[in-house]
Amino acid sequence: MSSSLPEFVPPGSASWWLFAVLALAGRSADLASTWLATPNLALEGNPLARRLGWRWGVPVNGLASLGVGCFPGLAIAVATTSALVAARNFQNAWIMRSMGEWSYRRWISERLDEAPRGLAALCFLAESGLTLAPGLALLFFAESGGVAQSVGLGITAYSAAVALFTLMALWRRRG
Repeated sequence: MSSSLPEFVPPGSASWWLFAVLALAGRSADLASTWLATPNLALEGNPLARRLGWRWGVPVNGLASLGVGCFPGLAIAVATTSALVAARNFQNAWIMRSMGEWSYRRWISERLDEAPRGLAALCFLAESGLTLAPGLALLFFAESGGVAQSVGLGITAYSAAVALFTLMALWRRRG
C-alpha cells in the first residue's frame, strides 16, 4: 500500500480542509507560545515575525496556512516545524513571562557574557545538528512523497531555523 500524499488538493475540498487546519493548528501553537513567552516580541528571534508584529503576523499566518493546505506534504512539514518551535518556546516561556521580557533578555545576555567565547555557539549548533540528524534520515530514507518524508522536512526546517536565528542573535552580540 502506498502512503504517498497527493501533490495538490483543490481549495475547499475535504482534503484541503484537513491539511489547512493541520497547518493552521501548528502555526497557532507557534503564535500562542510566542505570545506567552514574549507578548511584546522583544525576544522573538525571527526578524520578519518581529517586523510584522501581532497586527500583521496573525492574519499573514492564517492566510499562509490556508494556502499551504493545497500542498499536503508542505502542510505536514509546516505543522511539524511549527509544533517543534512551539515546544521550544513553551520550554522557557514561564521563565520569560515571570521575569519579564527585558529582564530575561538582560539575564541571558549576562550568562552569554560570562560563558567562554564560542561555548554558547557550539552548544546551540550541537542542539541544531542533533535535531537535524533524524530530520535528514527521514528526508532521505522515507518513502518519497510520503508523510514521514514531510515530517523529516519539517524537522530539518526547524533545525535550520534554530541554527540561523540563534547564530544571527549571537552575531549581533559580537562587538
